[in-house]
Amino acid sequence: MNTPAESVFPLRRSLGLGHATAVVVGIIIGASIFVQPSVITGQMRTPGGVLAVWATAGLLTMIGALVIAELSSAFTRGAGVYTYLTEAYSPALGFLWGWAMFWTMHSGIVAAIAVICARYVGTFVPLGDAGTRAVAVAAIVVLSTVNYRGLRQGSAVQTALTIMKVLAIVLIVALAFTIGNAVAGAAPGLAATSAAAPASSTAAAVAPVASDTRAFVVALIAGLFAFGGWHMVSYTADETINPARTIPRALAIGTLTVTALYVALNAAYLHVLPLEKVSASTRVAADFADAVLGGRGGELMSALVILSTLGALNGVILTGPRVYRTMSADGLLFNWVGAVHPAFGTPHRAIVLQGVWSSLLVLTGSYRVLFTRVVYTEWIFFALIAASLVLLRRRTDYAPAFRMWGYPMLPALFVVASVGIVVNQVVNEPVESMTGLLLVASGLPVYFLWARKRTSISHSSRNQSSSNQSSTSNTRSAGT
Repeated sequence: MNTPAESVFPLRRSLGLGHATAVVVGIIIGASIFVQPSVITGQMRTPGGVLAVWATAGLLTMIGALVIAELSSAFTRGAGVYTYLTEAYSPALGFLWGWAMFWTMHSGIVAAIAVICARYVGTFVPLGDAGTRAVAVAAIVVLSTVNYRGLRQGSAVQTALTIMKVLAIVLIVALAFTIGNAVAGAAPGLAATSAAAPASSTAAAVAPVASDTRAFVVALIAGLFAFGGWHMVSYTADETINPARTIPRALAIGTLTVTALYVALNAAYLHVLPLEKVSASTRVAADFADAVLGGRGGELMSALVILSTLGALNGVILTGPRVYRTMSADGLLFNWVGAVHPAFGTPHRAIVLQGVWSSLLVLTGSYRVLFTRVVYTEWIFFALIAASLVLLRRRTDYAPAFRMWGYPMLPALFVVASVGIVVNQVVNEPVESMTGLLLVASGLPVYFLWARKRTSISHSSRNQSSSNQSSTSNTRSAGT
């Protein structure tokens, strides 16, 4: 049997707590928080309700992060969710996650973020459709090249971009509550909305919407999608220094940081802009900047969105190939996919493969259909991951270095939230949802083919080994 390339050239452990935390924060904060908080505002219709949704979404994300933190401290091998599903349930489930990742979920995220980045580049340079796609592909190629050259380079870029966008968000919040005070006085926002009308009439106007459980759930689902990517740092465990300690800490610090930034940023929007404007806007950050800074504020926000999307794109490009490398090592992908570059110490072929497929999704535009129909299915896997703690804690060989707080209530709450997202998607878009589910399930026949191939190779190797031992024994007997 061929020796896996990564056993010859192992990955190098160079990711510390600071860089790992930058991966968590940088991947989560993409474009959505600057573009479309309107879904949440449109559902809740009160500033307090809006902020409550963002805080609740952050709390649920933290619960999911704690689940991953415990599992990452027990299974320090890389590939994150793929490894946890394989260990807790079956290699088939792990394979389905990797299958969906490559063909749709992860590569689709890469393509979608790259296109959003390119569209905002078009704010400064007219591009057109072809130009937008060319810039998107160029972003994928450049950042893939950076990560091809080494984890140190990729994580350094990630850290720099994350620091810049965190500082930019802090600046936005500061502007809102200093310069923005004058604007807020002229156009009632967070502070003025509650004081603009008598409490009784305001409550009467918004109570039917604000008290609607379904409205809260719809808003919460939108909020949870804005926290997407929180689990991806676990893919890099093979390259993380002391992963059993570093990854749980990075998940906790990163998720808390993002939650605080999201709540503060939405408070800033609502402090300056009328709630109705936030609700109707598809570019809320640009509208905020126009109100506070004047006509060129939108361009500044476009620059911030470009910066933010580049940070998210780099993080996603960095993490995904680690899963494909592990699948290759397990005999569930071609052996060459798992090759580690002898000089750079990166899964270079997996990085190239991901970059090529994501670029094709951009050029054909097919990522829209694939991604929108399949992205919800990741929450099925998240529910299984949280539920796996019940199974794993009964096993005598399960010994995590960190055990999450609030077990079993918090994992159960996360399972309910994950199932709620899936049910909501299926009810609202049954045909698209079933199509997406079938796309994921189509990986099962492929898994069984790979499993049969792996078994056949294993038997062949054992037979060859037995034959070699027999020949050696016969040779020795003849010599005697």
